Amino acid sequence: MDTLLIFQNLGISLMLGLLVGLQRQHVHAPLGGIRTFPLVTVFGTVCALLAQVYGGWIVAVGLAGVVATTVVGKMTTPARGDVHRGLTTAFAMPLMFAVGAYVLNGNWSVAVAVSGMVAILLELKPELHGIVARLGDADIKAIMQFVLISCIILPVLPNQVYGWYDVLNPREIWWMIVLVVGISLGGYVVWKFFGQQAGIVLGGILGGTISSTATAVSFAKRSRLAPSSVRAAAAVIMISTTVSFIRVTIEMAVVGQDFLLKCVLPMSVLVSVAFLLCVIGWYGTRKETQAMPEQANPTELKSALIFGALYALILFAVAATRVQFENSGLFVVAVLSGLTDMDAITLSTSRMVSAGRLTAETGWRVIVAAAMANLIFKAGLIAMLGHRKLFLRIAILFGILVFVGSVLMATLP
Repeated sequence: MDTLLIFQNLGISLMLGLLVGLQRQHVHAPLGGIRTFPLVTVFGTVCALLAQVYGGWIVAVGLAGVVATTVVGKMTTPARGDVHRGLTTAFAMPLMFAVGAYVLNGNWSVAVAVSGMVAILLELKPELHGIVARLGDADIKAIMQFVLISCIILPVLPNQVYGWYDVLNPREIWWMIVLVVGISLGGYVVWKFFGQQAGIVLGGILGGTISSTATAVSFAKRSRLAPSSVRAAAAVIMISTTVSFIRVTIEMAVVGQDFLLKCVLPMSVLVSVAFLLCVIGWYGTRKETQAMPEQANPTELKSALIFGALYALILFAVAATRVQFENSGLFVVAVLSGLTDMDAITLSTSRMVSAGRLTAETGWRVIVAAAMANLIFKAGLIAMLGHRKLFLRIAILFGILVFVGSVLMATLP
């Protein structure tokens, strides 16, 4: 078996074990937690690798060993309230036995990697248990909802095109939902651990990862109640906006790498100017701290369905506009979409470019136009909800970005 494929299989086993172990650890299951279940799944994979050399009986023996260990552990589990020593070592020993057997006829690098993983799981007991202890029921629910979205719903959706203009593919649409929700979930998990103590920079980064628009609204409201926080709020909003540009660039790269290569210049200029404005805004507030406001669960199925419907609608609108009005109507769609959501128009446009239905030159202009519309929309929200001084600062910063974006659209080929 190819070495890369072996590592992929081991990685999947490890992640699946961590997923189930996380849930078991959260409910304080006595027989296994966040370290034991990864050891069990990796043990099964290593036994399967050994079975390719020694025969399928290896898997049967390995399963029997796991069952026997579980039964013995269940029988010897101390009464509730006593310190339970767990089954981690009991599962680590047969796994290392399997690794030792695999070394003889297998790939040494695989054996070394598995052994290192076992050592890390054994060593990081306090840290791993501490992570689970800090996750509440809502956080575990968010992770499990993402599993529902990505691992259960996605594989069963049909992978074929429906409807007019041949652009609505259920699996591809849901894959975009998984991508956007996954990025937001990553920011949400980091916020759970660092958000309340986040400085301005980290607060802006997390805000842009989860939702730059929600961040702008939250800090605008805060500035009206506490005018002294205007400078810090402006810095956080500007950083989150810059991160949202980077997020858009990442989405373009995931959907179509060729498309990203053709628009790297305008996106680099836009991100660089935004970054420079962030540095200028942050310098005067670098010693201040800003706790992140409470963040909503980004994995709610309702929100995912709404985004999926919006993405499909915009994808259809872009295709229909391209056929009926060529490129002239695309920018109207981009502006209307950018007022509320940048992800949908970015992903739909990137998908159209990758499919050859739209040129890269038109594609990046559509995305930049949507980004400019989103800036104007956020500035309007800040004007309505925030302190007047905050709006003046944001108006200047966003105005510079809108000017730069307009120049790029007008001058670059």
